Amino acid sequence: MKKIIRWLKNPASDFALFVIVLVLANLVSSRAFLRIDLTQNKTYSLSPASRESVRTLEENLSAKVFFTQNLPAPYNSVEQYVRDLLVEYKGASDGKFSFEFYDMENPENQEMAQKYNLRQIQIQEVKNNEVGFKQAWMGLVLLYADRIETVDQISSTDGLEYKLTTKIANMVSTTAALAGMNGKVKLTLYASDSLSALGIDTAELEKIVRESYGSVNARNMNRIDFESEKPSSDEIDYLVSTYGVQGLSWQTRSGEKYRAVLGLVLEGKDGAKAVPLALQRSLFGYDVAGLDDLESSIQDTLKALVSKSQEIGYVTGHGEADLNDSQAGAGKFKSLLGDMYTLKEIDLKKDEIGASISTLIINGAKEEFTDAELYKIDQFVLKGGNLALFVDPFLEVMDGAQQSYFGGAQPSYEPIETGLSRLLEKYGAKIEKGYVFDKNCYRAQQQGMGFLDLSWVPMLQRKGLNQKNPISANLGYVLFLQTGAVDISGAKEMSDVKATVLAHSSEQSWLKSEGIFLNPNMIIAPEEKDMQSYNLAVMIEGSFESAFDSAVESESENEEEGEITLKAESHLKKSARKGKIFVAATSTITGPQLIDDDGSQPIAIFVRNAIDYLSGNADFCQMRTKGLSALNSLNARNGAAVALAKIFNQYLLVIIVAVFGLAAWSRRSAHRKAIRAVFDPSDSREGDKIETEAK
Repeated sequence: MKKIIRWLKNPASDFALFVIVLVLANLVSSRAFLRIDLTQNKTYSLSPASRESVRTLEENLSAKVFFTQNLPAPYNSVEQYVRDLLVEYKGASDGKFSFEFYDMENPENQEMAQKYNLRQIQIQEVKNNEVGFKQAWMGLVLLYADRIETVDQISSTDGLEYKLTTKIANMVSTTAALAGMNGKVKLTLYASDSLSALGIDTAELEKIVRESYGSVNARNMNRIDFESEKPSSDEIDYLVSTYGVQGLSWQTRSGEKYRAVLGLVLEGKDGAKAVPLALQRSLFGYDVAGLDDLESSIQDTLKALVSKSQEIGYVTGHGEADLNDSQAGAGKFKSLLGDMYTLKEIDLKKDEIGASISTLIINGAKEEFTDAELYKIDQFVLKGGNLALFVDPFLEVMDGAQQSYFGGAQPSYEPIETGLSRLLEKYGAKIEKGYVFDKNCYRAQQQGMGFLDLSWVPMLQRKGLNQKNPISANLGYVLFLQTGAVDISGAKEMSDVKATVLAHSSEQSWLKSEGIFLNPNMIIAPEEKDMQSYNLAVMIEGSFESAFDSAVESESENEEEGEITLKAESHLKKSARKGKIFVAATSTITGPQLIDDDGSQPIAIFVRNAIDYLSGNADFCQMRTKGLSALNSLNARNGAAVALAKIFNQYLLVIIVAVFGLAAWSRRSAHRKAIRAVFDPSDSREGDKIETEAK
């Protein structure tokens, strides 16, 4: 023992002890790890919502990861990010989350991935100074109870945590809903016999549907029943109006008339939804569209039917953007919110705002609201409801369009009066009547004309977005289109109200309310002294006062009896609970011009974040913006400035670092020589110097 103690005290044992400590540290770290995330928006740390989603798992959740190894940059970093993210989920799950990476060189694993409907993705690869293409697996599968969710073609880290967390939440809620259901879900195929006249084999159609049903049913605790019906002509109108399935009618050359119905419907205790299935014309006659991905369509419809998604009210009846129109309306906006929210259309003329509605959206209204409708909105806000307003300052009218000097008809722009200003001004906000034009705008490239500045499309970069609010934080840029301005000076004077500017134009902006032409060749900017920044989107939070002195009674008249029924309501003069109001001075940010199909554009993220914030899901805002490539986007727009920034980053920055490094090395060398000269004059290097000086 004494020999051991002497050996430990001896410096000769230091190296051996270091090796022992290193081995022990590795053994400990293999079971427990610590990682510090120093990134600006915590890209590599789980958000609180993600931690909560796996912390409360009732059953084991596993992830099967199918990633091709040795991927070229930048895809190799994606695989590492996925691995790190899954480690974070596992650490937060209290042992109920696990994952496994599969070797994709193994044909059996490739076959397994195909069974989960994962597909290879084609990526670019530079090898031996040649550019080529490579097929790669980049996907994963989540398994929870009897449910399966896939995340395919993960070629970027942008928003990946958000996708995983929302899928986990949907799996858990759907599983709980299925487990707690009284009875089963019913899947019904409605296909008329008369479809055979169009060449549709209904027996073969039923066989295909049954196969897809069997697979979906097995994955969902066998809680689905299936049956096939051949409706009579008398039932067609009812099925079309009740379920929204496809009704058909045609006439042969001989004058014989036919009617038919085709549809697939999932029906549960609380409602019914139609699975996308329709007859379409092809080169060879008619066929049924929707059969290629029928299994996933049934699964997605089932999820929408039984999951407990949050309900949001969507006001209709005043020319608002149509939720069912993806070409010119708010169809893409509806899809953007569809993974977590269900939009319920509310006609305020006859409908009340139900107790299940915590957020109400008014999107692009063009017609005036009655006092009774405005009163319903007012009292909803005062009861603690949240309001999202997308308000257009003008209505674009083509009838009687103005003729421009440059040829062609230009639309005229008429102010929109909806009456919503009565509420907004009482809450501290005011929509300015005019379009905001900005020199810092989107630049469109026109053939033969170079770049054209579309000044009615302001481009808000980081300095134009509130980086402290979760709605707009971490966004590098956002495009607005045909937007007005929001004045919140009234809200700033209210003691119980907090007003936050989320997005504002640059200092080179101006407001135009007359003689509007959205043509880059016809826009003349005012002098710099007449320009200023304008608020484009704001959030107002707190306690509000009612815009009405007393209750506005809703009236309904019975024409046959001539009776008027009055409905008494309790009138709130001030907020009973605090509410939130989001105001954007345009509805085009919810339309197809700016909202992309997959919701990955910054403006789509901005709009979705606003709805999440209103609905009490602010944690998802930060999660959605993690890893965005636009986070540190270049603010310069001038060609010379861009070139200078490129040269600085590629060359000057390297030179500056090298100069500072050489200066630091030279200073340290001189400092060491000075120390030797004082404390060790016999040093050979200093001795030569001293001897030379003596001579």
